[in-house]
Amino acid sequence: MTTDLASLGLRESATFDRATISDIHRAASTGVYDIRGWGAKRPLPHFDDLLFLGASMSRYPLEGYREKCGTDVKLGARHALEPIHLDIPVTIAGMSFGALSANAKEALGRGASEAGTSTTTGDGGMTPEERGQSRRLVYQYLPSRYGMNPDDLRKADAIEVVLGQGAKPGGGGMLLGQKITERVAGMRTLPVGIDQRSASRHPDWTGPDDLTIKIAELREITDWRKPIYVKIGASRPYYDTALAVKAGADVVVLDGMQGGTAATQQVFIEHVGIPTLAAIGPAVQALQELGVHRTGVQLVVSGGIRTGADVAKALALGADAVAIGTAALIALGDNDPRYDDEYRAIGSAAGFYDDFQDGRDPAGISTQDPELAGRLDPVAAGRRLANYLRVLTLEAQTIARACGKSHVLNLEPEDLVALTVESAAMAGVPLAGTSWIPGRS
Repeated sequence: MTTDLASLGLRESATFDRATISDIHRAASTGVYDIRGWGAKRPLPHFDDLLFLGASMSRYPLEGYREKCGTDVKLGARHALEPIHLDIPVTIAGMSFGALSANAKEALGRGASEAGTSTTTGDGGMTPEERGQSRRLVYQYLPSRYGMNPDDLRKADAIEVVLGQGAKPGGGGMLLGQKITERVAGMRTLPVGIDQRSASRHPDWTGPDDLTIKIAELREITDWRKPIYVKIGASRPYYDTALAVKAGADVVVLDGMQGGTAATQQVFIEHVGIPTLAAIGPAVQALQELGVHRTGVQLVVSGGIRTGADVAKALALGADAVAIGTAALIALGDNDPRYDDEYRAIGSAAGFYDDFQDGRDPAGISTQDPELAGRLDPVAAGRRLANYLRVLTLEAQTIARACGKSHVLNLEPEDLVALTVESAAMAGVPLAGTSWIPGRS
């Protein structure tokens, strides 16, 4: 078809390509904006634009089969009496029951526990499936307050105060009516089958001083035992990180625009926020200037983490750990080719499915339909996730050893170079083959 069009002398517009024309036709025919899940799909500077400088003469590599390379990380020791100890620097990001099925939440808990890391509740409260299978569970405290109660706060191993999300900084969450079953509605105190839109900001504060008060309240409720995370969507990471630290956070979670979501406006996903690669440097700078980087406040980075190389690059740029969401769902079985016929029947295809809001996921992950959800075996899916987490960790260790590091957290910006001027400027590392960091004298 492409050859036929070219032979006619037809040329597709870069501004009004076929996808854009289709979006305009859809908007003109429906009068409503497009909603979908996943994260930004446009090409963005990302971790693939960075390379590691392996050891040779000036530095010596470690032997992978004889010399250890540590992967453990401790989160939340700044103020909490019971910081979280993880075996690996990869955690599971917040994804709610409601957005995901109960089987999917259970599978996330099983896989994370087997690999020695933590899971996060997401909006909508704590389920017995997830708490029962998660050795370490972080409870998200969101603007909606859905499902929030002091007993569950005390049951958690840490509390994450969510101020923003990478896919939609400044925007609230969505859960469409077809996914609000009696159980979901009961946990969130909502009517069954009615669309839910969460607030974009917390109702009881308007700035960092109010956040300080709220963090103090949460510490009192949990007897100062649980670490308090603050999650920010990447938009102004320097100031947001500094204010979170000032408010008393033990951990800052920074979510870039490649981070996924269950449902929001597509215009949000593609046009609000900044890439993960661009967000890490300013956040690290704020922590360093406050004297707490790697010594007091930990930085967890999320948004587009796919491989052990991504993990290692985030750590080298200054993160203490990373969080994965979309990749974890894919590991469970999301977009599995064996369901391609069913994906196509609902207007998508395996590898393209992003309509998490519709609740018709053939893989049984982003649905509340009992028949579809029953397809996901939480034991088998949890095992797949654990395997994937192990691979991420082994890959990060392999790179760290090649750079002569005995712990993955010893990776540093000096181990990296960039392939493009944009990525060099964003990451603050030299353009490959030069000593030039764009924007710096």
